[in-house]
Amino acid sequence: MGAQLRVYKRRIKSVTATKKITKAMEMIAASRIVKAQRQVAASTPYATELTRAVTAVATGSNTKHPLTTEVEAPTRAAVLLVTSDRGLAGGYSSNAIKAAERLTERLRGEGKEVDTYIVGRKGVAYYGFREREVTESWTGFTDSPTYADAKNVAGPLIAAVQRDTADGGVDELHIVFTEFVSMLTQTPVQNRLLPLSLDASAAEEEDSAKKHEILPLFDFEPSAEDVLDALLPRYVESRIYNALLQAAASKHAATRRAMKSATDNAGDLIKSLSRLANAARQAEITQEISEIVGGASALADATAGSEK
Repeated sequence: MGAQLRVYKRRIKSVTATKKITKAMEMIAASRIVKAQRQVAASTPYATELTRAVTAVATGSNTKHPLTTEVEAPTRAAVLLVTSDRGLAGGYSSNAIKAAERLTERLRGEGKEVDTYIVGRKGVAYYGFREREVTESWTGFTDSPTYADAKNVAGPLIAAVQRDTADGGVDELHIVFTEFVSMLTQTPVQNRLLPLSLDASAAEEEDSAKKHEILPLFDFEPSAEDVLDALLPRYVESRIYNALLQAAASKHAATRRAMKSATDNAGDLIKSLSRLANAARQAEITQEISEIVGGASALADATAGSEK
């Protein structure tokens, strides 16, 4: 019994140490969520207004710009997948990877070749383990992305869209990331960044009109094409930056939830082990008492026999 009790005590000590670690990680993730939420809230209006401005140029002029004009028969598409550099976040990265897999299958079903671009070590490791080709990847900043990081990611993607497909270019640009809805809900989403969907943007304009919002008027100088050349790279960068921030907030929320679950499970395990340890100690005490009583009884019987 003594050996069994020591085993339980060692396990309780080990689980208690793990519980302290997971609790600390939960608190760290909770503190980072607040900062990430603020960054998302600060970047969203800029990205929205920039999208509106690009849409105004595309719809308010007769300019046929390659970044806003649908290709009649697209043959190649680029998919940017945003995952995490670290684990301990539940199914955060795996859910984003699954969404990217579904998008890739759909695009290939439409007869398009797919070039995969990945942000985050988890996505890179997933594709590397399966020996799948990755056009380009970026790591090391998913927990706290900056606009410079988004610009580095956007550069090769914009260049690929501007090149001809015969030279390795693409006709479409898609992005898969995890949208931060709330502390409890983070949803993997897939959006097409380029060519810009004017129908969806027109719907946003209509919603704004219904809300009686005053929409801006734009003058294009020196020309609409020059304006598009200047705005569209900023549009892609801002959209990718917002997606990186959304993904970072989602990752911290997922980490917090996973660590809270681990902490709660550790607490339940400690209670269960404590009950088992108490039962083992009680059994050990009962056995010792039984041995003492048995020894005393045997001694009494021996003494009584000698007296006769």
